[in-house]
Formats: sequence, C-alpha cells, structure tokens
Amino acid sequence: LLLFPVLRMMSDKTSTLTFRISPELKEALRIAAEREHRSVTNMIEVLIRNYCVHQGIPLLSFEHSRDKKD
Repeated sequence: LLLFPVLRMMSDKTSTLTFRISPELKEALRIAAEREHRSVTNMIEVLIRNYCVHQGIPLLSFEHSRDKKD
C-alpha cells in the first residue's frame, strides 16, 4: 500500500486533529491500517505524507514552520 517511502520520522511534538468521516471510509481506513500493521493514526499520517511527496508539498519540521510565522 505504501506508494512512496516516508522520508523521515515525525518529531516528538504532535498536534491533535479532530475530524468527521463517513462510517464506510472509517472502516476502509481501519482495514488499510490493519493490512499494513499500523495504527489508524499512523496510517493517516503515512497517507498524508505520501500525498505531500506526490504533490511536491514540502514536509517542514516544527521548528522551521514556527520560524516562518514570526
């Protein structure tokens, strides 16, 4: 299921994200995570990272993105 390698590990700092999703997509996500031997949270992270890599969206570190806001 992995289309692109994860470029680096996530930092120790995390942020909470809450969203609503249809029951069908939630079940598909659970199945995908199970097949990859991942948690649902980790599967979402992998999917987002793969999308960003595919679309050329840079994955900035927390420190780097915080510096840009100042």
